[in-house]
Amino acid sequence: MATKERNDVDPQAAVETLRAALTDAGIVLPSLRGDPASPQLRLVELGRVRSDVAARLAEVIRRGAVRDD
Repeated sequence: MATKERNDVDPQAAVETLRAALTDAGIVLPSLRGDPASPQLRLVELGRVRSDVAARLAEVIRRGAVRDD
């Protein structure tokens, strides 16, 4: 599987885009945020979720997954 590295994405923009997409799917990740501890890595903290939310997230990803490789 080919992996395309995209280190140029702003973490806050990624958080906002992901939050909007999750909201459209009826999913809320309360702890979703940019990781302030390592800004050079541009990490996004997904946080902890209940098991039913994780199962719903997996269902949405499986149903709408489109591979880009």
